[in-house]
This record gives sequence, structure tokens and C-alpha cells, in this order.
Amino acid sequence: MNSIWELETFYRKRDIIIIGAGFSGLWTAISIKEKYPEKSILIIERNTIPLGASTRNAGFACFGSLTEVIADSQKMGWEKTLKLVKMRFEGLQKIRQYFKNNEIDFELNGGYEVLNNKEPLSHIDTVNEKLKAITGLDQTYTLKQDKIQEFGLGKSAFLIENPCEGSLHSGKLLQKLLEKCHELKIEFLFGTEVENIEETIHEVELRLSDDIAVKADKMVYCTNAFTSGFLEKENIIPARGQILLTEPIEGLKLKGTFHYDEGYYYFRNVGNQVLLGGGRNQDFETEETTVFETTEFLQDHLENFLKEVILPQNDFKIALRWSGIMAMGAEKTPIVKQLSERQFCAVRLSGMGVALAPKIGEIMADMI
Repeated sequence: MNSIWELETFYRKRDIIIIGAGFSGLWTAISIKEKYPEKSILIIERNTIPLGASTRNAGFACFGSLTEVIADSQKMGWEKTLKLVKMRFEGLQKIRQYFKNNEIDFELNGGYEVLNNKEPLSHIDTVNEKLKAITGLDQTYTLKQDKIQEFGLGKSAFLIENPCEGSLHSGKLLQKLLEKCHELKIEFLFGTEVENIEETIHEVELRLSDDIAVKADKMVYCTNAFTSGFLEKENIIPARGQILLTEPIEGLKLKGTFHYDEGYYYFRNVGNQVLLGGGRNQDFETEETTVFETTEFLQDHLENFLKEVILPQNDFKIALRWSGIMAMGAEKTPIVKQLSERQFCAVRLSGMGVALAPKIGEIMADMI
């Protein structure tokens, strides 16, 4: 049994409980607390540090590549596509309002897309016209052929640049968000799994173990790919992203963030190392999982891509390999909604959580 000290502090009833301490959970807590400073907020996270996609990603401050925007517009129409691009654009701006570039290693080196077929170029004027209202630029996407040699990308036919994208250090951004939460007196229970949730007329009870439960007026799921366990009705498909990082490479020419094949491949420099991830479209079925593993098949495939496309002239060694779990669905729009009288969710960020989470937090604060 618990002592009175525990029951009246750590396990006391809160106004709002958020499950998940990744980017969505932290930005949601910050947005709610800034709007309602008197509300007590508790974040419950089952791992010792935030996991999922937030600490296991590629550190892209993603705006979206040309072919991705074209594919989205064809799949879900311009209205939804532009709404999503706007959210990402504003989300990245918000990160920079809160934190200095050097605190989170934010670099706005521009984003590039490597293209080996001409077709998307025929859409570039239409896309630029549509994005003008969001980015304020006449040309959000421009063809930059001269940079192919500059970056040493031998096997690329076309290179498209977009100045709205950058890279950052995901770990440092999470640490800064945690600091901000502590400043705002948001509380945490790390290493704590929620076993069961029950809602009554008066409150919602989160059972943490046989003899420990904590109650709240309202709760928010920010568990992204791991939400499917809680919310079976929603269209949430886990998607594992595998990544590798090379040892330092002398005279590395690569600078910036790069996309290839509708964003299924992504690579960037981390100082003088190359980080490469993706390729799950080579093995969709295996990668629809919440298991943090790397597979020999995909890692070999990525190394091959490194050899052929990114570092054709260099020898390289691999320093690290890891994977993160994203959440996808039939559409790219996130699921941010009220589920019942006292339960809400902000999930399914389609691999764009870094940029989307700051805005999703605001939407949730308005909703709750």
C-alpha cells in the first residue's frame, strides 16, 4: 500500500494527465500550461527517457520535399496538403522562437531533393504558386544543378533546393523541452507504464500497477505509434525507420538535409559524418512494427545506397545503427481529437513530429 506522503504528492489527482513524453506530449503540456497556468499537469512516460520517434529519428526539421508535396496533393487534395505544410512551417518557426539555434544545434542549411526523373519538375511552378502564401517566397523550390558536384552526389540527375528546411539535434531539443516543462512546474513520472484506463462521470483513472492508480479530470494520449494498443478504432499503422551513421569522413562535401524518392530516403551531415535513413518502401511489411530493431536486409540496402548515391568516391565505416517508430495512416493528416468526455489524443504524425508537434500542442490546448 502507498503512504499518505505518496498519495498526497506524486499520485495525487491532477487536472490533466498526458501519456507520452515525446515531442507531442511535451509541446502539448507546454501549450496547455501557458494557456491555463493554474492547471496541474502530469506526464507519464513508460521509458526512462522519451523513446518512440522523438529520440530515435534523423534530426530533420522537416518542411517537406517537392515530390512529397505533389504526392500529398494528389492523394488528399490541395486544401489538406497546404494546411499540413503550413503547420510544419509554423512549427519550425515556433521551435526557433523558444530556443536558440546553438542550444539545439539548429542549422538552416536548406533542404534538398535528389531526383532522377524529370516529371516532378513540370509541377514546380504550380507548387511554388500554392506555397507562396505560406512561405512568403516566390520560389519555395528551385532547381540547383550546380550543387550536385559541390555535394559530390555523382548519381543524381536533378537537385531541388528549398530554404525552409533545416536539421537539429533531437536529443538536445527534448532536453530543452523538458527544462521548459520543469520551469512551468509540469510534473513527470518516468519509467511508468499505464496498464489500464477507466473513465467515470467525474474523472478518469489511470491504473499504473495492481496497487497504484492516479486520477485526472482529463487525459491526452500522445503515444503515437504505440497508441494502437489503446485506440483500436483509429487508423494508426506503426512504421519503423532504420538509420545508420558513418564514422567521420575527411573532406566531406555534403552539407544540409536531403531527400530521395518521395522522402522514403533521407540523409544529412552531422558535422563530418553522414546520417542516412529510410528505405522502408523496400520492405513495407517487415517495417510495420513497434519493435526497435535493425534488419540485415535494410541495413545492407542503406549501405549500398550510401556507396552508390552519397559517397561514390569515399571509403566509409559505420559507427552506429538504430531505428525509431513512426505512426502512419491512410492519410498524412494527424489525428488530433476528443475521444470521449474526458479523453483526447494527438497522434499519427507521419514522421513529421519535430515540425508538427509545436502546433499540435496549441490545437490540443484549444480543444481541452
